[in-house]
Amino acid sequence: MKLTLSKSKNSTSLYVTKSVYKNGKSTSKVVEKLGTYDDLKKKLNGEDPIAWAKKYIADLNQKEKTEKQELLLRYHPEKIIPKEKQRFFNGGYLFLQTIYHELGLSDICKELSEKHKLSFSLDDILSRLLYGRMIFPTSNRAAYRLAIRFLESVRFSRQDTYRALEILSKESTFIQTRLYQNITRLTERKTDMLYYDCTNHFFEREQTVPTESFLDLIVQMDLLMDAEGIPITFTVHQDNQKEPLSRTPLEEKIASDFQKSTFVICTGAEFDSPANRKFNDTEKRAFITAQPFDGLRDYIKEWLLEPTGWQIPGCSEFYDISRLDYEHKEIIFYKERGINENGIEQRIIATYSINYRNYQRHIRETKINSESKKPVKNTALYNSPRSRLNHDPMRKRFPAAEATLDEQEFDGFYVVSTNVKGAVDGIIKTNNRRWEIREYFQIMKNEFKESPSEFLRSDRMEAYFLMCFLSLFIFRFLEKKLLGKYSYPEIVRGLRNMNFFEISGDGYIPTYTRTGFTDDLHEAFGFRTDYQIIKSSQMKLLFKRTKKVN
Repeated sequence: MKLTLSKSKNSTSLYVTKSVYKNGKSTSKVVEKLGTYDDLKKKLNGEDPIAWAKKYIADLNQKEKTEKQELLLRYHPEKIIPKEKQRFFNGGYLFLQTIYHELGLSDICKELSEKHKLSFSLDDILSRLLYGRMIFPTSNRAAYRLAIRFLESVRFSRQDTYRALEILSKESTFIQTRLYQNITRLTERKTDMLYYDCTNHFFEREQTVPTESFLDLIVQMDLLMDAEGIPITFTVHQDNQKEPLSRTPLEEKIASDFQKSTFVICTGAEFDSPANRKFNDTEKRAFITAQPFDGLRDYIKEWLLEPTGWQIPGCSEFYDISRLDYEHKEIIFYKERGINENGIEQRIIATYSINYRNYQRHIRETKINSESKKPVKNTALYNSPRSRLNHDPMRKRFPAAEATLDEQEFDGFYVVSTNVKGAVDGIIKTNNRRWEIREYFQIMKNEFKESPSEFLRSDRMEAYFLMCFLSLFIFRFLEKKLLGKYSYPEIVRGLRNMNFFEISGDGYIPTYTRTGFTDDLHEAFGFRTDYQIIKSSQMKLLFKRTKKVN
């Protein structure tokens, strides 16, 4: 680092600068502005600003040199490690933390803490709820237990968590409004098309009396997203509403801001009807509806199961899916045809994926094995909410153990009907996002497995959906920063593996494998965690950096 003087007509400014390489070329970067010559002379009581600045920069260079010195670590093969001392931590959350603060969620929590005069940190609880569920989505451990896995230690109790959930439920609309305002300064939304998703979520509670089926809840969630899949707003209803009128309030909520946008209504077959499609077949409305196989006409089934005529989006070559092998497992194939039903011109788009086929078979086998071990319960299955909930149009609503060969022949296939015009890859991507969202929301329910009765209280119910909404928000921004190169499972796996071993008093050693993903992550966020060792002082600076709003 060196001293640089910048002279203007009225003053001379002093800067600390350093040479850096950018895109293979050497350039200067301003590290710190020290002030003008005259202002510094006043602050230094007459001391020469130039001489002071040179000494200050020399000290900075010495400090930087010291921090870059090699460390010699000593270990003894007969010395026992300290008891009850954690030495292994996750650091992948630091990238989520950067987005969390960019979105202004920390400031929102501070406002709410002051408003409700909270004795605990709402910011700590909300952030750990989000980081924990995004990085450890299948863990059954509660958020307050997951929190100790991260490099920055925060502690809060189960009771604090439940109180926070009540506040978050009560202030859900306020949080969404503030987030909606904050997003405008971060990115320009793609709002030429807005996607509305209406899904049902089933919550099961322990029953003390076999006939108390009303204890099981079906909650409908309406979610509005922009063209990049970034959420805009959501609402929830504790009753299963199938009429199209249940969609109108959500659309009208932002209609004034998006008057020129086209609404694409994405739903499952449980919300589908000829009236709904007619309602959404206008200039500013469109629909994408998942089709259950048992509701398809025979000639559509024959067309679907024909192995020839399949394509890859953006490619003119045709494939026979009966001849695919392992190298095609990541590829989504499609075929499409047009139909006119009830006076509405529609496209039938079918997709096929080996990965999805394998996933369905695995789920079916797991269910069969699980059901074979369960004792028979004397309950009215078809009178419970579960019987009225069609979670997946590709699964028939009877126990997995009764799956037939007819059902298995549709493994790997997915069918939608739509009146959306344009390239098929955009429609496929949109529908993939929908099922990714539904799966993610179901995973998030694990947060409350330890005490579902407390969670299902009406004053905490919306907090679950708010967690899903905010997690999805952060994930979409992370996905965008990574230029869409990585899928949700790849990102989660990559962040979960970014662990560090603490060398007490010296720093942290990364234990993860450096990959293309970690390189892209560091490039996107402008800092690195893959040095051989990160000194404790440097790690503290990194914590501050991830909480700094640009």
